[in-house]
Amino acid sequence: MMKNTWNRVLPIMLIGLLLCGCGGEKKEEASSGAVEKLPSVTQSEETTAEEQTQQEEVVAPSEIEFDELTVVDNEECLLKITGIDPSNIWGYSLKALLENKSSDKTYMFAVMSAAINGVESDPLFATEVAPGKKSNETISFSDSSLQEKGVGEITDIEIEYRVYDTDDWMADPVAQDVFHVFPLGEDKATKYKREAQSTDVVLADNEHVSVILIGTEEDPIWGYTLNLYIENKTDRKVMVSVEDVSVNGFMADPLFAREVGAKRSAFTNISWMDSAFEENGIDTVESIEMTMHAYDSENYGDDYFKDTITLDF
Repeated sequence: MMKNTWNRVLPIMLIGLLLCGCGGEKKEEASSGAVEKLPSVTQSEETTAEEQTQQEEVVAPSEIEFDELTVVDNEECLLKITGIDPSNIWGYSLKALLENKSSDKTYMFAVMSAAINGVESDPLFATEVAPGKKSNETISFSDSSLQEKGVGEITDIEIEYRVYDTDDWMADPVAQDVFHVFPLGEDKATKYKREAQSTDVVLADNEHVSVILIGTEEDPIWGYTLNLYIENKTDRKVMVSVEDVSVNGFMADPLFAREVGAKRSAFTNISWMDSAFEENGIDTVESIEMTMHAYDSENYGDDYFKDTITLDF
């Protein structure tokens, strides 16, 4: 017993000695790197950076008071939102209780789409529950970019869900609908409205849909990218796609299509892989031409917008 304990303690002591020997050098390196990126903070300010951080930690609640919401409770399944955890390690989260009441079928509980304050954010949630079993799960929204875009405090979470037989996709779902969670109360729910910028390029704008080019970037993973903001003004799901795309006169299909839920908006992008440019000898984007199409997702014949767009850089 003593030997096993010593074997566990000795590595820890060695690690501690190593850290003591090199800790000063590492700390200096980290400090020198941080000075270039962070603004200086002086003690003459009303609140120091450390004090502000402490205040934020005190103010931010670990959980929000929330009355349980029964989303569905029928003969086949139960879906209940039992709590809200705004500081979960995976992002702003909803706690959910799932129950499969079937005696012989495994059910998939899936979030088909979701929105925060009217802006789409996909939690990528889907989980199976065996026959006659329950499961406590967490639906997490890890999209930190929404806060960067000014969506603000989360007041309205809209979720479209579906519960269905895992082994029979053709069967009708046992439950499917849309529900809302209002963390601060329904009376305090807000909807995001993006402020127009002088650099915006309006690609489409009518009573049905707006598509705005809000910037371009060289993404290290996806390649050359057009950043878009789409607003669906209809009561139906809208699909936005592009076709016959050319860059500098060379055909280069980005394979873009984005569905946006009813009365929702979305930040999305059109990207080209580096290989698409390399094959055509494109080093600098001078012009992009494409046909943009917006239509009812469930009825292809209902067109909301279709036009050829030319962008000159």
